[in-house]
Amino acid sequence: MLSVSGGGDARGDLPFNADINVTSLVDVAFVLLIIFMITAPIMQGGVDVQLPQAQARPLTPNQGMVVSVDRQGRIFIDETEVTYEDFRITFRALVERRQPSGVYVRADRRVPYGDVVRVLAVVRNSGIRDVGLVAEEEFR
Repeated sequence: MLSVSGGGDARGDLPFNADINVTSLVDVAFVLLIIFMITAPIMQGGVDVQLPQAQARPLTPNQGMVVSVDRQGRIFIDETEVTYEDFRITFRALVERRQPSGVYVRADRRVPYGDVVRVLAVVRNSGIRDVGLVAEEEFR
């Protein structure tokens, strides 16, 4: 005899249970969450980086436009000093007029990183794709 109600048959079998037991799935998910919570701050911590050394080539004036940032954070286009606001507003027009093959950014090593990034962002937003960072020649 076949039972249609889903209950056990006359032999005492247990009824079928169609529910999914998610208790073990939740336990595994919580363990993974705890592992990620512990390891994420460790992976974002400071990394001891030793930057590679490179030999710098001397620049010639016909290679492109030079943008310099001095120790005080002043910006120079070639030899002309401009404020950051003037640089941000007029650099695109200057690039369109002169059409340099590339732009070279020279920054004093004591200039804060954020100032150099702001200058690089203006250069990139002006349509220049060939941007070089100039370094001093390495002494051995």
